[in-house]
Amino acid sequence: MVEPPPSIWNLAAAPLREGEEVVAVGGDLEPGTLLEAYRHGLFPMGLGRHGTRPIGWWSPIRRGVLLPGDLHVSRSLRRSARQFRISVDEAFGAVLSGCADPAREGRWITPEIAEAYVRLHELGWAHSVEVWQGERLVGGVYGVAVGGLFAGESMFHRVTDASKVALWALTELCFADGAADRLIDVQWQTAHLASLGIREISRADYLTRLSRALVLPLPATLATTAG
Repeated sequence: MVEPPPSIWNLAAAPLREGEEVVAVGGDLEPGTLLEAYRHGLFPMGLGRHGTRPIGWWSPIRRGVLLPGDLHVSRSLRRSARQFRISVDEAFGAVLSGCADPAREGRWITPEIAEAYVRLHELGWAHSVEVWQGERLVGGVYGVAVGGLFAGESMFHRVTDASKVALWALTELCFADGAADRLIDVQWQTAHLASLGIREISRADYLTRLSRALVLPLPATLATTAG
């Protein structure tokens, strides 16, 4: 991994006001800015139509997280998973493109956002898990790994269960060493994610868990692909 130049923005000073989830507006998407944001519990999402500028820096009041041992893997998912092949960081750009598909409802990944995460990937900080059916990419998830934190940004599927399998694979590689303080952040809990084991925690609890996660080493698989 390559540590980029530090951000010119002091996101650590962004006030966490009660009832407010957007704690700062503006700034840039330079690698140093993104990493500072994740290290302080923030993530970017545009406030304009379909995620366009201005950039909002978000800190959800109720955070969706996946903790070690929480993922629900049904028997049907175990059967379905046998048809897929899993890889890590083989097709980061293709996964990002799948997540950014303009036909998706609620899309928010703009070309500017995509370019920013490609830069993070090139520096060794952003990663993808790919799900293949034969030679076809049918699902995946991407996000940012800092120490024991994996900040999941988005996932997609083109066939049934592919995104669930991607999340399962991500969980396996992030929690493989059994370290209790590792953390997968999914930003917000949805009914679908709750059915898979994602829980909601308070912002204060998230920041406490984040501080413990950041001091851990990267998961072994991600450390290898990060160089």
